[in-house]
Amino acid sequence: MTSAGATSASTTGPPAPPLPAQMNFCGRHSVNPLGNTSFRDLCSRLPAVLAGVARMAWKADRASVVLLVACQLVTGVVAAVLLTGTAHAMQAVLGAGAVSHRLREALPALLVVAGAASLGRVSSALAQYGERRLTPPVTTDADTALVEGVLRVEADAYAGEGFADRQEAAEMGVARTHVMITDAQRFMSALIKMVTACGVLSVLHWMMLPLLALAVLPSGIGAVLMARVDYEIHYANVSDRNVRQMTRWWATTPKYTDEVRANSMTDYLLFWYRCLSERIDRRTVEAAPRTLRIHLGASLIGGVFLVGTWAGLAWLAGTGRVPPAVAATAVVAVQTALAALSQVVMNGAACFHTSLYLADMRTFLIDTDARASRRGGAEIEPPVEEIRLDDVTFRYPGKDRPAVDGVSLTLRRGEILAVVGENGSGKSTLTRLLTGVYLADKGRVTWNGSDLAGVDPASVWSCAGLVPQIFAQWPLRARENVTLGQPRTHDDAPVWDAVGAVGMRAAIEKLPDGLDTLLAREIWGGAELSGGQWQRLACSRALYRQPELLILDEPTSQMDPRGEHRIFEEIKRIAADRVTVIVTHQLENTRVADRVIVMEEGRITEQGRYEDLAAGGGLFAELLKLAKAR
Repeated sequence: MTSAGATSASTTGPPAPPLPAQMNFCGRHSVNPLGNTSFRDLCSRLPAVLAGVARMAWKADRASVVLLVACQLVTGVVAAVLLTGTAHAMQAVLGAGAVSHRLREALPALLVVAGAASLGRVSSALAQYGERRLTPPVTTDADTALVEGVLRVEADAYAGEGFADRQEAAEMGVARTHVMITDAQRFMSALIKMVTACGVLSVLHWMMLPLLALAVLPSGIGAVLMARVDYEIHYANVSDRNVRQMTRWWATTPKYTDEVRANSMTDYLLFWYRCLSERIDRRTVEAAPRTLRIHLGASLIGGVFLVGTWAGLAWLAGTGRVPPAVAATAVVAVQTALAALSQVVMNGAACFHTSLYLADMRTFLIDTDARASRRGGAEIEPPVEEIRLDDVTFRYPGKDRPAVDGVSLTLRRGEILAVVGENGSGKSTLTRLLTGVYLADKGRVTWNGSDLAGVDPASVWSCAGLVPQIFAQWPLRARENVTLGQPRTHDDAPVWDAVGAVGMRAAIEKLPDGLDTLLAREIWGGAELSGGQWQRLACSRALYRQPELLILDEPTSQMDPRGEHRIFEEIKRIAADRVTVIVTHQLENTRVADRVIVMEEGRITEQGRYEDLAAGGGLFAELLKLAKAR
């Protein structure tokens, strides 16, 4: 990210608000794959594109795919019958004899044409029905695959280079699946009509085919060039769209409405959002002259060749090289082939364009699959008697120094360990290593002697309970906010026990529907909790799980003294059956611990009991003195 600069301050008033920083989607994933694409490339890649669309569609709904294929075949038959019937009717109408006699001669062919046209309309309606059946599951499959991919990656992947930008680009691929089936279906329909019409034209006269090709080729080249410009704009706007989307959510969610308004952020957030939107729009508008030149050039050249097509047909008819009836049929065939060929080019370019967004999605999914957890199939069996860290080091991607550096530590069942230190000392990272959310870059983390790098993470996490500093306020019912969708029994007794242990039973009972109350004030019928009540509920989640390893990272930062006392009394009461880790800045709370460790710059610099560290003259004693001096 590079600074876009800021407006200089006025000497008579406050400075203007700073402009949003210039975001650049860069790195190996930001190369525009359409940058050097030619019309020949489009044609050569289309079979693979259509095959990919077919595979996704077949997986989603085979019956609808069969229906669409059948409709395409009917389309081809109808097109052939229409042209053949038209030829027979023209021969009769332009033949010799009385008008009534010629009309009677043409009637059977006209009836066939009418029947074929009706069949074509029915086929078109069924094809549209098939599209409507097929598009939702295909889009849902793609969307679900993207969400699953993001959820399955190792947690440190989120900090990797360009992960969020590549995810945003993949989201565009998901959005484009909505039109993917339509584009492919229209392309195939137009292709079949074109082949049929060209087959008729080739029978009428061989000169018509090259003239038609020349008339449509400029449109095809223009479509590829337009797609190239559109995709270039898309890539240029990836990062700005990503930031704008995040800004929109943070600015409009009711959860942060107090901070936005009370801190006078409204005007600046609107300014920031408008600046990002204008920057995105400016890139699009600046490309408009290029697209106009492409469109005008393709239309002009195509128009010249089209005039040549009609002139060629007129010359063939005028010189007697084709009879009048054949010339009349050729007019219809040329119009059909020209329209179909134009649709083939335009829809082929649309398919190819869509495939590029889908390629972003597939590339991202391949990357997430490569980063997905594959740690081995070993299982952790309760009880967990010992957790060890042996010379463990972990560094976040893109950072110069480790967040945890050479830590060795042993935790035993029944022990309460407190972790303290200044901000950025590695406390929260240590908890992620203990739970296996992160894997050590160096050293080992073992549970009962089993290295977490070779253990199925699901078996580890089923034995863990974590209350993080930043916990989720899920828009779910109160019950699911405790169980997180994983109930242990068919009744609510364990749920009430968990909320009672943190002093939340009375608050839950006062909600409109008790445990069935939706905890989302912004949704009609929902209710809201205070910050401290939410934190108690987050603690109840961990207690409900009855975990082998219980980690509480600043678990009482938003609670009143009564709630804080109750939580720590409950921690002491249940400590004998598990390993307990408490991360806190409230040093007095570490009295509950059997052992306290102090972290500085990713290392353990002190450890011992509260009383020993308080009198030890180290960082713990210094921080304790500062806390008491307030």
